[in-house]
Amino acid sequence: MIIIPVKEGESIDRALKRYKRKYEKTGVVKELRTRQQYTKPSVIKRAQKIKAAYVLKLRQAEENM
Repeated sequence: MIIIPVKEGESIDRALKRYKRKYEKTGVVKELRTRQQYTKPSVIKRAQKIKAAYVLKLRQAEENM
């Protein structure tokens, strides 16, 4: 459970924003989405390789400029 202490004189909007930020950092929503659908390990590895190649290509393009 996430607990956000509200400081004296702090608006509810500000406290709610801090709560949302803290909730986002826990990764609950991201994990829930990944658990909704099974992905084979081979598919995950392939996606990681594609992403790594893309990032490498971007870095090389940046160096050449």
